[in-house]
This record gives sequence, structure tokens and C-alpha cells, in this order.
Amino acid sequence: MIKQKIKDIKEGKLNAVDNIKGFLDKIKKENDGMNIVLQINDKALDQAKEVDKKIKDGDGGKLAGLGFLVKSNINVEGMMISCASKTLEGYNGVYNARVIDRLIKEDAIVLGMVNMDEFACGATGENSAFGVCVNPRASDRIPGGSSSGSAAGVAAGFCDFSLGSDTGGSIRNPASHCGVVGYKPSYGSVSRYGLVDMSMSLDQIGPLGNDVEDCEVVFDLIKGRDENDSVSRDFDAKVGKLNGLKIGVLNMSSDKEIWQLVTDRVHEVIKKNSWNVGSFNLDYVDLGIQTYYPIVYTEFFSGTRKFDGRKYGKKIEDVCGEEVLRRIIGGSEITKAEHGGRYYHKALKAKKLIEKEFEKAFKKYDLIIIPTVPRLPHKVGEKISVEDCYNYDSLTVLANLAEIPGISIPVGDVDGIPVGMQILAAKGRDKFLFKVAREFEK
Repeated sequence: MIKQKIKDIKEGKLNAVDNIKGFLDKIKKENDGMNIVLQINDKALDQAKEVDKKIKDGDGGKLAGLGFLVKSNINVEGMMISCASKTLEGYNGVYNARVIDRLIKEDAIVLGMVNMDEFACGATGENSAFGVCVNPRASDRIPGGSSSGSAAGVAAGFCDFSLGSDTGGSIRNPASHCGVVGYKPSYGSVSRYGLVDMSMSLDQIGPLGNDVEDCEVVFDLIKGRDENDSVSRDFDAKVGKLNGLKIGVLNMSSDKEIWQLVTDRVHEVIKKNSWNVGSFNLDYVDLGIQTYYPIVYTEFFSGTRKFDGRKYGKKIEDVCGEEVLRRIIGGSEITKAEHGGRYYHKALKAKKLIEKEFEKAFKKYDLIIIPTVPRLPHKVGEKISVEDCYNYDSLTVLANLAEIPGISIPVGDVDGIPVGMQILAAKGRDKFLFKVAREFEK
């Protein structure tokens, strides 16, 4: 979809101003009832006019005239970087995150900042200080999180694409619930400079779009080494042939209806391409959630010590929501001196075991497939336990712990509620994953 629109803009069938105005008009008309966009970029139309001039002069960038939405924990100069929290309400970014600079360089235009779980703490979208946003594809159900507005914005037709961040499924989870495509890149492949991170060992910025190709186009422009992010790096972009692939279906717990949709799609694609498929088990993957949260609690607690009310907004403990406070208190307990870092270091050791398990699996299988989320999204306002809420991410945290790329693509619906399938590849094989994901998308 993006490539066709870029072509139309370059050929004069559409201009940047009309494209951006169309999105802004739609947001202004529909957002009040959806609560997806927290702030509109009031300079977007003027920026579109400048882009049209560049296109006319033959100097337009690769995304000239396209509009995108940004999760509210990614810095955009002059825009409100609230992290959907009262802590940073009214705080405006003083610089651009590296991913924003790279997209603006290609003449893409920021449309606005979107809703999310507060400080990225959550898997439902319900933890925003500004209220949950509507799931456009299932309006009585949660949109998922923590990149709730990023997924809902794409599903609502408010943008050409969006950016989110993924710590344990925060891009793929809402992509599944909202019926769009969400991509979590290999750890380190995209700079996190300018991201208000939740967990430095796990976080990754990535795109959400209407199809796999849209996400790939954006990924190709935001990826790459950045001197401001010490873990960022360039990976070999070699794709390889798709002949005779072996697909591994990882046995994990999930609702029967969801597994049926995933299995049907897998068998349809392998039959069409004459690929091979096998189901298998991995040791330690059942420890995913137990490994993930000690790391998150520890690193989130450390990262929030700067929100003490002196330099950035209000003191976080005074105004934050229940889930944020839970993680701060949990991190405070784990990091007490008498524990000597025991639980955090044990979790890091378990993370390494999971990473090695996947490395072994990818010597046998070219790709691994599981559902994105093990259950359907609950109804907005429905009370569920903390354990059930955390288990929404039981299938997505694995990619973050193993530092591998993962993509969620729609595979159908159950009673009108979208369901996503997750495809995983070995670390650094992002381009290969995109190529294969397009086969499953067809």
C-alpha cells in the first residue's frame, strides 16, 4: 500500500498536502470517540507544503508525503512526550529520536502522538492515564498494548504507518488484536536513541502497517548503526532462497480456535510452496514470563529514578497508575542490597538459556511459528487477574529474550475478533523474515 501511494505522489496523482489533510480531517472527525491520538502535529500541513515543493523540484525523499503516528514514548521535537502518564503530561520533546530523524529525512510527516499503556507498562492498552483507546476492529474489546494507539491508528485509517516500541510483545500484541501487521526487529538493528525505554535489555522500536511490505519499507529506512545507541549494529541483509524451507511449529499453550487458524494458514502455505513442516518443543520457554518480569522490574525501576519531580515533570510515584507502581515497587524489592542482584542475574542467566535454545532450533528450522497472543482480547472494563494480564505476552516475550525478529500478521478472526500469527527468524535475519512473511500474508 505504501509503495503504491509513493508512486501516486511522485506521478502527481496525489500530493502530500491532500494526503496529510485527509488523515488530519479523519482524526479530527473520529478521534474524539476513539481516543487514539493524544496530540496532533499542528505543523503537519505546512510541512506537507514544503514536501510538495521538494517533490516538484525532484528532491523528494523515499517516503515523500506519507504521514505517520508515533507512540508517545518516542521523542519528537516540539511534541508532547507524555508516555501516556500524568508524570510527563505537558512535557515536550527537545530533540528527535534517531528513527524520527531518519523518517523525516525521507520526507515522511509526523501526524501526531498516540495513546499507549503508561510508560509502556501493560499488554491491554487500559493503563493509559488518558483512558483506553478503541480497538477499531472490535470496538468492545481492548486494543492490546502497550503500543495500543500505534496499532489502533493504523486499523482506523489515521495514518500510512506508525511506530511503536516492543519490550515483550508491545508491537505484536496490539497488532494481533487490531488486525494489522506489527514488526519487532532483531535486538540492536534499530537505534533506540530517543526512546523512553522500559527495559534496556529488551526494548526495540519497530513499525506497524497495513501489510508486511509497508513494515519492511519503514524498517529499511530506520534500521542501522547509530553512535548514540551502543547496542545498535548493522546486520547482513542477505535474504537467501525460499526453496525447500523447513517450518517449525513450536508447541505452546493457546486457545484452540486460535491454534486452528494458525495451523490452517501454515498448511495452506507449505502446500503451495512445497515446504516442510514439523512441530517441536523447546526447553525453558515455559519460563519466559518468569524470566521476563524480574528483568523488566529491575530495569524499569532503575530507569524511572530520573522522574523525581525535579527535572522531568512530577514525581512518578505520586501520580502514576497501579501497574507502573507495581513495577516500581517490584524493582525496588528485587534490587535491595541484601539480595546482591541475585534475582536479576538469575533472570539474565535464564534469558541466555532461552537464547541458546532458539539458536539450536534455528539450525533445524528456517522459521518458527506460534500464535501471537494465546487468547482473545477481553472486553474493555472487564476485570482480569494480574497473572492473566501478564500471560497475554507469554508467546511474544520469547523473541525479546532471544533477541530475534518477530512479526505478527492477521490470519483471520474468531467471532469477528482479529487473530494474529507470529513468525520468528534467527537473529539478524530480518530481511529473510519479511520475504517469507509475505508468502504467509498472501
